Amino acid sequence: MEHPTAIRPQDHAVYRSDKMGKATLFRSERMLVGLNAFEPGQEHALHAHAGMDKVYQVIEGAGLFLLDGETLPMQAGMLLVAPDGVPHGIRNTGAHRLLVLAILAPAP
Repeated sequence: MEHPTAIRPQDHAVYRSDKMGKATLFRSERMLVGLNAFEPGQEHALHAHAGMDKVYQVIEGAGLFLLDGETLPMQAGMLLVAPDGVPHGIRNTGAHRLLVLAILAPAP
């Protein structure tokens, strides 16, 4: 994808029946912008990144943020920051697809 350009993240979502789908919208040495696409019941297991901060923005759907031992309800429009080293994940507990924008800095 060429940048700078305006896009609709939904148009680039990759959904998979076997696991969470991923798509990269932008990547540089400083930042990665991607999409995590979940079918109902799918999740991104609890994990942490050393030396990297992550921002999640819910584009569509609802579910749970997993953050440092807590489960926090999420829905379209909500944002979560997972700082360096803090365990985080996502679970689609809804009946519909869940699409989440993920921004990682620096890029992995």
